[in-house]
Amino acid sequence: MSGKERQHKMGPVGECICPKCETRVAHQRGVRCQEEHCPECGAKMVRVGSDDYQLWLKKRQSRTTP
Repeated sequence: MSGKERQHKMGPVGECICPKCETRVAHQRGVRCQEEHCPECGAKMVRVGSDDYQLWLKKRQSRTTP
């Protein structure tokens, strides 16, 4: 699928979150969160609610639960 054919399921509003320091910023319409860098630590951001975000949550939970 090319970029033009790709579906944007998340919509124009939402948040991006840093998987390292958990800083949240408002999603900018037309800019993928993965293209954004955290204003605090410089890591690439992920979109809250995305598949990448769900994977991050699972990894985070597995680290905190004994």
